[in-house]
Amino acid sequence: MVNDSLASLDAEFGSLYTDFGRPSIPPERLLRASLLQILFSVRSERQLMEQMDDNLMFRWFVGLGIDDPVWVPTVFTKNRGRLLTTEMSRKVMAAILAHREVAPLLSDEHFPVDGTLIKAWASMKGFQPKAEATPPDDDGPGDPPAPDSKPETEPFDSPAETDPMPRNARPHRNAEADFRGEKRSKATHASTTDPDARLYKKSPGTGAMLCFTGHALMENRNGVVVQGDLTRADGYAERKAALDMIHRQSPGSTRRLTPGADKGHDAGGFVSDLRQACVTPHIAQKSRYSAIDGRTTRHEGYALSQKHRKKIEETFGWAKTVGGMAQTMYRGIERVRSRLILTMAANNLARLPRLLGA
Repeated sequence: MVNDSLASLDAEFGSLYTDFGRPSIPPERLLRASLLQILFSVRSERQLMEQMDDNLMFRWFVGLGIDDPVWVPTVFTKNRGRLLTTEMSRKVMAAILAHREVAPLLSDEHFPVDGTLIKAWASMKGFQPKAEATPPDDDGPGDPPAPDSKPETEPFDSPAETDPMPRNARPHRNAEADFRGEKRSKATHASTTDPDARLYKKSPGTGAMLCFTGHALMENRNGVVVQGDLTRADGYAERKAALDMIHRQSPGSTRRLTPGADKGHDAGGFVSDLRQACVTPHIAQKSRYSAIDGRTTRHEGYALSQKHRKKIEETFGWAKTVGGMAQTMYRGIERVRSRLILTMAANNLARLPRLLGA
């Protein structure tokens, strides 16, 4: 299926090549390697290259010969802005879903939708006031000493009895921080590591963290993810992303779609937008002031949507435990979004053998 899907994108890959410079690594191979990294829970591109150096199965899937040299890990970094983009990840997912054996498995009417928090690659120590926020410096705070000057303190491995400076006050070391009594919010503070990350918590009683919100739209028949997205974390992100994914999935559709969702989507404005788009919202009702009335709940399909929409939680669980999306290793919303969509495509590939066998 990967062979057929990538072959259908030959025209897209051909436009990525340039007429000058060194011979480029085929984009198909980089995408195959990225899928392997997700499916086998490889933590980094450096470890991926180490495994590909002696794993014949990895070489076979990517297309490397037994004596071909592997790439340097920075190949992925340099191609992330040109090849491993959000647009290309969506095209790969669409090509897999359009495969002749996969398309009959999909429903074109019923789509559960949900979101989850993805922890950003940023520390709370870097969440600084916006007026004082400065990019991190490899040399640490302060100006580096002149080349001919001697260090003010002894090396770190000097004996403790001769060290004139406490260990926690030594230069080039993360300073200890005490946030007690300090009020911090996304309106007044920003991360110096990843400015796109937002301080957010999804439920009361849990601690806020720097994160993004990942979204998925899943068809209801076999639980295959058909759309993915990632946005900045806030209270309106899930509903906005749900509308965007529904419109991308069925642009100009004449069929009556029925997206299932949890109580977090039970808002008057969101339900009104769905009805204007000829979409019947199968959303779980809040105990008070629900926008879902008896026109929707009296049908048998509403109960079935509420039963099957919980399958989408399994997709998020797989993406976080196997796909490595519990905490992203990338910085910037575009890079994290591209990785999440490719992870959803890999999740479909992991489930398709069992679905096709059944």
